[in-house]
Amino acid sequence: MTDPLSFARLDISVDLPALKADLQRIRELPWLNHVNQRDYSGEWDVMPLRCPAHYREAHPILQGFAIECCDDWVDLPVLEQSPGLQRLLASLPCPLKSVRLMRLRPGAEIKPHRDHGVSLEHGEVRLHVPIESHELLEFWVNDHLVPMQEGELWYLNVDQTHTVINQGDCDRINLVIDCVADEWLREKIETSQLTCQGRYFNELCP
Repeated sequence: MTDPLSFARLDISVDLPALKADLQRIRELPWLNHVNQRDYSGEWDVMPLRCPAHYREAHPILQGFAIECCDDWVDLPVLEQSPGLQRLLASLPCPLKSVRLMRLRPGAEIKPHRDHGVSLEHGEVRLHVPIESHELLEFWVNDHLVPMQEGELWYLNVDQTHTVINQGDCDRINLVIDCVADEWLREKIETSQLTCQGRYFNELCP
């Protein structure tokens, strides 16, 4: 039996300048400190972009961190005013759930942990797009360093143990998208240019 895939880069175009343009406005808004304080050291905060429909008018903490199951998700005003982010999300024909920006400040660390049930095998997929990153940012999944670069779209199996370390002097800001693993998304992941077991084969890179 093949071990679950740890990560994969998807062959989907990302308009990085458009995302950075949206981010310049969004970074001036109030972000939310991540509520799971035992899972990190330093500063880690979140900007929710989509939330369960019944929380659209609720406190931002509920918009960003509600954990109950929900089938009805809606865009928040900050996303409705962000054309670059909207275009990227519209290019994904799979059902979207939670969408948020996640910022890890210089010197901060997200400690090793698992997000149980969030993987291809469980039918819910987490995608990451680094909008601001650098060479001193390390994202590890299942003891493998994920070679993510700005403007790339990645599947990460966060049901496996993962950790993030920002050893640089700049923020790391990722767009984080939770999706239903429908047939289209499964095929995209399974035919991606990164291979199984989280191992990176240079000869497969463009």
